[in-house]
Amino acid sequence: MRTDLSPRLRVALYGLMCVLLIPFVFPTWWMITSSVKPISDIFAFPPDLWPRRFDFSTYSRVFELQPFAQQYWNSAYIAAIVTAGTMVVSSMAGYAFARIKFPFSNAIFMIVLLGLLIPSEVTIVPLFQMFLGWGMINTHWPLILVPIFGAPSVFATFVMRQFFIALPGELEEAARVDGLGRFKIFWTIALPLAKPALGAVAIFTFLHSWNLYLEPIVFLSSTHMFTLPQALTQFTDAYGGAMWNIQLAAATMTAIPVLLVFIVAQKQFVEGLAHTGLKG
Repeated sequence: MRTDLSPRLRVALYGLMCVLLIPFVFPTWWMITSSVKPISDIFAFPPDLWPRRFDFSTYSRVFELQPFAQQYWNSAYIAAIVTAGTMVVSSMAGYAFARIKFPFSNAIFMIVLLGLLIPSEVTIVPLFQMFLGWGMINTHWPLILVPIFGAPSVFATFVMRQFFIALPGELEEAARVDGLGRFKIFWTIALPLAKPALGAVAIFTFLHSWNLYLEPIVFLSSTHMFTLPQALTQFTDAYGGAMWNIQLAAATMTAIPVLLVFIVAQKQFVEGLAHTGLKG
């Protein structure tokens, strides 16, 4: 049922939406504009919404003070591997829990979901001891293996399971009549239909890996191994004070991939999450 809004009501609605948008847009605007301001202008009162002077040298100094290109690459390839690995593991696990009948499947799935209730701070010390024994400290392996096979992938498995539960059983029955096996049904029928759910999993997995902070500061100690969230804390002067304009320039460059990923895949993200509550 469609309801046409009057012009006045539509203008009022758009005006309210613009007002509500300010708390979300202003921090991003302040970050971008402050990245090209001298430090003395950043905390001026009243604040300037537009820079009085533009200083684009802050962006070049980001790469002079830190191996920022290497750190950018570290975050990019780790996020890409974690996203691809989580999509593979969660889609297979979600399909198994949704479509394959085996003893205690629901009980096992509930145990898996308990991983969402365990804070990462609780497991960080045992994980450090484990990776220390494996000789993987100050490498990127912990940042790859923990998100793919640990608690961070539990929500991805939940999303995929809920999507596969909603698929009609007649599709699998028809595939079995045609002689397809279980994996072939998953690969050729179920997985192509799960693109919206996979899009949602890809977005929040990429964002989680891109913004990961606790694990890098625990497992990494060399500057050239740092990821971006850890690197952003290193832009300080000789007295340990923050170099705000340079730090904000680095933060602006750090936010670009996040915005691009969400803009490209926001439709799949919304559709994927919409399917998680269809059946239980």
